[in-house]
Amino acid sequence: MTRTMSEAPTLPAPRGPVSEAVLSVLRGDRPALPAVDGSAPYGEDLQLALYCCYELHYRGFREVDPDREWDPAVLRIRAELEGLFLSALRDDVPAGADVGSELDALLVEHVDAFGVSHHLRRHGQLWQLREYVAHRSLYHLKEADPQTFVIPRLNGPPKAALVTVQHDEYGAGAPERAHSKLFADMMTELGLCTDYGAYLDSAPAEILAEVNLMSLCGLHRGLRGALIGQFATIELTSSPGSDRLVKAMRRLGCSPAALRFYAEHVEADAVHEQLVRRGVIAPLLSAEPELAPDVVFGIRASMFLAARSDDLLLRHWNRGESSFRDGVDGRKP
Repeated sequence: MTRTMSEAPTLPAPRGPVSEAVLSVLRGDRPALPAVDGSAPYGEDLQLALYCCYELHYRGFREVDPDREWDPAVLRIRAELEGLFLSALRDDVPAGADVGSELDALLVEHVDAFGVSHHLRRHGQLWQLREYVAHRSLYHLKEADPQTFVIPRLNGPPKAALVTVQHDEYGAGAPERAHSKLFADMMTELGLCTDYGAYLDSAPAEILAEVNLMSLCGLHRGLRGALIGQFATIELTSSPGSDRLVKAMRRLGCSPAALRFYAEHVEADAVHEQLVRRGVIAPLLSAEPELAPDVVFGIRASMFLAARSDDLLLRHWNRGESSFRDGVDGRKP
């Protein structure tokens, strides 16, 4: 008998033969699965299919039996999709092993830097801010959950330090201060739907790929170093970006309640930066120095995918177009 969760989203619309087959399997059908080896690794079809496979490990879907999480057919096709995605990332992201230099580079704010937060800070419009927040909801409504998967894959000081960071992410014992709740509150203030997964059909592949990287690394013990690198990237770059978004929201006349999420990250992530660098990464590499290339890969892959998302959004916005892929008008509440 199919069991459902009231907070689970509905299945999205397919974006190609692979995602259509995956969605059929999730519903309990047994279609002939198409070959995935010709799929574009960063394309809409593959990224949606992979996202739906991963979502079974979070809140699932209303139409999908929770037991489907460990269905061999789902796991087989997921492994094929992961292989294509990971191979493409390893081809596109230069290898390295100097974690210290990589972390130092994350802390440098270049004068000519220009991404989504810079655009919104300087001259972004409210409808563009709303679109950005809607896209980011695919991660932030489950903020920290992908990284929590890595906790049992660590030991000793790195585990203790990461748990300390995650305790803050989940509100330090106060549910109303959990970062996912603060994000939902901001969405309400901006007139956006706070239902979990509400904007999945609107999000382009570039947005899905960023979230998929987190799930990929979190769910594979062999990629625990890459997950730590990805997490470090978030924590070391979040504070200045959040500060720009607070200033953008003030310029656009957003309410004080709307500012709380990013204002919280200006301060919290400045503290988390030190915890991740000194409490997680330093002892991890001291105990397992062979993970250094994986940590660098996680950092560089995260930056690579974030740059692709920024490029997509700015390209649409500079033409005065919505970045939503389903035809929704981002200008309307």
